Amino acid sequence: MKTINCLGNLIDLDTPRVMGVLNLTPDSFYDGGKYKSEKQILSQVEKMLLEGATFIDLGAYSSRPGASHVSLEEERARLLPTLKLILKEFDKTLVSVDTFRSEIARESIDEGAALINDISAGHLDPEMFSTMAQLQVPYIIMHMKGTPQNMQSQVHYKNLVKEIIYYFSERVFELRKLGVNDIIIDPGYGFSKTLDQNYELLAKSELLGNLELPVLTGVSRKSMLYKLIGTGPEEALAATVAAQVIALLKGTSILRVHDVREAMQAILIVEKTKLETRND
Repeated sequence: MKTINCLGNLIDLDTPRVMGVLNLTPDSFYDGGKYKSEKQILSQVEKMLLEGATFIDLGAYSSRPGASHVSLEEERARLLPTLKLILKEFDKTLVSVDTFRSEIARESIDEGAALINDISAGHLDPEMFSTMAQLQVPYIIMHMKGTPQNMQSQVHYKNLVKEIIYYFSERVFELRKLGVNDIIIDPGYGFSKTLDQNYELLAKSELLGNLELPVLTGVSRKSMLYKLIGTGPEEALAATVAAQVIALLKGTSILRVHDVREAMQAILIVEKTKLETRND
């Protein structure tokens, strides 16, 4: 049974969950600059919660390829007031904070966030692992080489999936030594990977199950989808759901999405199919 402890509540991940994305950056690839006012923010959070999201993922540092660097002060100024706003209005919400900075992680948890989502798996801040050991909250670690500014120049692998599994094995070993209990892995679709490599990873993603940890999949409206079908992110919803279904069939525990309703429907269909298969 896969569970994580969020603010004292055990969240069962044997049935996949949905994490709704709320970007607070002006330049995110799909929804950058969309949620500026308090009303817009709260309306979107309420929509995602009503549609079935278990988690809301707040990000104030755009990690799209080639994104501009954001200072710690600017990330804090974007993030913390919105976190407080959401938890004041929806106090039971499990908020995940998307940051690679230990200082932001600590301040976010102090304000009531429940999880930390780190695209660098501790590589961009040497204090992050020890901070997570102190905070004792679920920690999402993603595979990426380099930084968002240069990651797409670092796409050379001898064996893609094997190297990703080794990467996670090393990081998890270090976290376990420090006493971090709840670890979730994100293979990092679109990060330090070519289009073909993303599909190789998706096709073999069941191998991540060898790590015996919950897997988070974030493919929502990404370029690996819309470049293949020849559109932009706005027209990539059907492709997103198709990729999510593949990920679910291969064992993912959490879908990180822009479109909660459609992801919940995908989970419902896949879980019903699995149930009927077991009943044969």
